[in-house]
Amino acid sequence: MDNFTKEKRSWMMAQIHSTDTRPEKAVRSALHALGFRFRKNYARLVGHPDIVFPRYHALIFVNGCFWHGHLIGRRSCEKYRIPKTNTEFWRAKIERNKNRDAAEIEQLIKEGWRVGVVWECSITGKNRAMKIRSASESISLWLEEGFDEPFKEF
Repeated sequence: MDNFTKEKRSWMMAQIHSTDTRPEKAVRSALHALGFRFRKNYARLVGHPDIVFPRYHALIFVNGCFWHGHLIGRRSCEKYRIPKTNTEFWRAKIERNKNRDAAEIEQLIKEGWRVGVVWECSITGKNRAMKIRSASESISLWLEEGFDEPFKEF
């Protein structure tokens, strides 16, 4: 059972942004501090990647665990839980999102791009600043040295 009215839940869901989210801003800020320059929400590429590094022919998606159905192995991460109301709707929606993500990543790799995904759970929660720093340093290494890795998760 939902704790909110249908109208309140609708309003709450409408407040969720698809661009310039707090995790995106944190990752961009950390990468900028490391000296990287990039484009954000690049509409010329399939999937409108959150961060694009033309110089490295690489890009990053900063994915929310709920919306993109984050699994760690066969288990859901702590931020990905199907709501108890309207379960089939959410299950189908998230499955469509996952299928779309996979198709977009495959297309971008075929076009010669290196694709990275930063998961929300890897940069939020306790020790947030340390997690963001660690992720941005991993991204830095991948950009500078990971030319043999067309896909990487952070």
